[in-house]
Amino acid sequence: MAIELKLDKFKAEYKGQMELYLRWLEKYEQQPGEFSPVGLILCASKSEEQIELLQLGKGGIRVSAYWTELPPRDLLQKKLHEAIVLAMARLGQSKQQKLLAE
Repeated sequence: MAIELKLDKFKAEYKGQMELYLRWLEKYEQQPGEFSPVGLILCASKSEEQIELLQLGKGGIRVSAYWTELPPRDLLQKKLHEAIVLAMARLGQSKQQKLLAE
């Protein structure tokens, strides 16, 4: 997994940078049987329309806004739970079982 923290709004060029990182990880770090690497770009703010147009989800890249101050605990737990549910749904049932067995 590659994670990048950006202090400004999301820019389309970040997609190209992340794709380069993911290709490097796939070529030099990925072990046999492992899933393809995933990239996460954390930005101070994001443009939903631009992210949708770039179709980042299809390339294994996710973009998220981040907080500069810690949110209330219940909100943080809710967001984390939502992210886990979405990720597990994307993996599909068979991959879920494989991950839980490990």
